[in-house]
Amino acid sequence: MELKQQLKLSQQLVMTPQLQQAIKLLQLSRLELSDLITQEINENPVLDESSEAEESEKERREEPSDNPAETETESDLPEAKAEFDWQDYVDRSIKPSAGSFFGGEEREWFEPVITKKTSFTDHLLWQLWLNNLSDKEMEIGEYIIGNLDKDGYLQTTVEETAINTGADRELVEEVRKRIQKFDPVGVASLNLKECLLVQAELLPGDNSLVRKILLNYLKDLEKKKYQAIAKSLRVSLKEMITACEIIANMEPRPGRAFSDNEPQYITPDIYVYKFDDEYVVALNEDGQPRLRINPFYKNILSSNSAGSKKAREYIQEKLRSAVWLIKSVYRRQSTIVNVMKSIIKFQRDFFDYGGEYLKPLVLRDVAEDVGMHESNISRVTTNKYVHTPRGIFELKYFFNSGLTSDNGEAIAAESVKNKIKEIIQKEDPYKPCSDQEIANILKGQGINIARRTVTKYREMLRILSSSKRKKHI
Repeated sequence: MELKQQLKLSQQLVMTPQLQQAIKLLQLSRLELSDLITQEINENPVLDESSEAEESEKERREEPSDNPAETETESDLPEAKAEFDWQDYVDRSIKPSAGSFFGGEEREWFEPVITKKTSFTDHLLWQLWLNNLSDKEMEIGEYIIGNLDKDGYLQTTVEETAINTGADRELVEEVRKRIQKFDPVGVASLNLKECLLVQAELLPGDNSLVRKILLNYLKDLEKKKYQAIAKSLRVSLKEMITACEIIANMEPRPGRAFSDNEPQYITPDIYVYKFDDEYVVALNEDGQPRLRINPFYKNILSSNSAGSKKAREYIQEKLRSAVWLIKSVYRRQSTIVNVMKSIIKFQRDFFDYGGEYLKPLVLRDVAEDVGMHESNISRVTTNKYVHTPRGIFELKYFFNSGLTSDNGEAIAAESVKNKIKEIIQKEDPYKPCSDQEIANILKGQGINIARRTVTKYREMLRILSSSKRKKHI
């Protein structure tokens, strides 16, 4: 073994900061892109946001200005000038939004009024404080409410609560029984049976039959064995059905009404409109900042009036950063449009006729069509949504695996799911189709699919099995 020097020639890909920025912008969602641009505007003094009035004034100009400071770019950056055409950028970037481009009015954006929503815990604590309880009972009640899950069930035992609060088990159980009758009824229960029994206890009238079913026949009720339960309880089938309807109207998850899950509002990145027999793709630029180079710093570089060498180098560095950001944003927007046009070309039947005509499509197909790498197509289609005449879809929706029919034609998995959904919707509710019967029906339509695949697709559609879909009465 010895130490020695050796020359070696190799090639490797160097991820420059500019390339990393361009890749990062591709995978950002519309909201994330707006936040990043706003942050760059705040941090880079050379980067500026042009107002609508300034853009309108530029559009009304018929001839360029005679002032070289307004028409020329920075003279000290010939490489930037060679790479980036400012006039071309202005012509391309000043475009109307999707609404105004197609004859509609500009949409106004209003900041919603944000109010604090009453949480599940606060709602229960408010009721607890309204009760005339001792300090120890109040401590137990707060401990119980603090250990409820999002559905309202107690996540600790009565014994653990008694140990942690230093109280008797009987006192803990008494406080828990009181909390169970709070709004919503059934909270702080240990299981589903107890939750439903508490609700049945507070119902008006005679509900002895409901209590018997909940106590002894909950599993049979889940399997819809109504006749067997009625025979065992020696009641008529009509009485049995009435009791089951009461149970069906109970709330198995009392905390559901106070769920913290906020609705997710989707703003499409792209709009697809159909005119005559052609589809037109337009970017959604509403609310997106329009970037430009601050004229003040351009004039400083062009007039050689920078005070010091460090100040000039600082402006040039920020100017390079601004130019790269503007180019990266433009490339991102043009890439999204090109990818969407390619998707329309491959999935034309879907846009014309609906989901049943969705074809199998992989990232490689679109990548070869637009001349990009598959990884970039994956980044472009992540967290991006398109508004089409068929509805709003994520771009990933159009990429799926496929099956082969008897005639050799490829069928998308999403199309098969739609066919399974249609078969179940048309089935006899008293004799629902099993997964094997659905596979046989699809085979009759020329689609060879295994029973386990039908089961997988049915579960993905969140459709119950045939035994649980069956209506006995």
